[in-house]
Amino acid sequence: MVNPIDAPGTDEKDWRAWAGFDALPVLDPARWRSVAVVAAHPDDEVLGIGGLMAMLADRGVRLRLIAVTDGEASHPAADLAERRIAESAAALKHIGDVEIVRLGLPDSGVRDEDLLRLLPELVEGFDACLAPWDKDVHRDHEAVGRVAAACGVEVWHFPIWTWHWARPADPRLPWDRAVRVPLLPSVAERKRVAIDCFTSQIEGADPILPPGVIAHFTRGWEVLFDSRA
Repeated sequence: MVNPIDAPGTDEKDWRAWAGFDALPVLDPARWRSVAVVAAHPDDEVLGIGGLMAMLADRGVRLRLIAVTDGEASHPAADLAERRIAESAAALKHIGDVEIVRLGLPDSGVRDEDLLRLLPELVEGFDACLAPWDKDVHRDHEAVGRVAAACGVEVWHFPIWTWHWARPADPRLPWDRAVRVPLLPSVAERKRVAIDCFTSQIEGADPILPPGVIAHFTRGWEVLFDSRA
């Protein structure tokens, strides 16, 4: 079977033409004073919720990024982990004040049991935790999403590869638990500039994140799924 991530994906123009986004309730994060963000790889946080993170940072919300892996397995390249760490740091400068905790777990080999030893203590006491969707069809994303939801805090999932393999109104997605995060143009621009920092992923003859994929993350809104059934 072909991995859905490797198969041809849904064009962003189809997503932007879908009226279903307008019907989603708008997230109200005003009660959050502290938020932990868990990213399986450097760039997950900016792609999925860079706009929301920027708005929270502007409000003075305490933000902690828990970087699970250093992204060293995205493709063969010398010193890739160091480069991706540097790209993430550069991107976050456009987002705001973010505390970074790096776990250094193996890219493409994240195990639930390893995360369960580390993650609960790191998210304890935060008002909310934002993590990749546990049905995103990427093993690291799904492991991070599962374990985050088991940590005993309020968890919201952000889809990443979902926008590639899913389609508008897709019944496989939990639209009944979805919320929309509208982004001011200035915030959307900060997010776009932050995304441009991930040159190891977006440049080259065969980029990991080609323009068609990046287009999913330059909308004027973001989407989260409430992990609470």
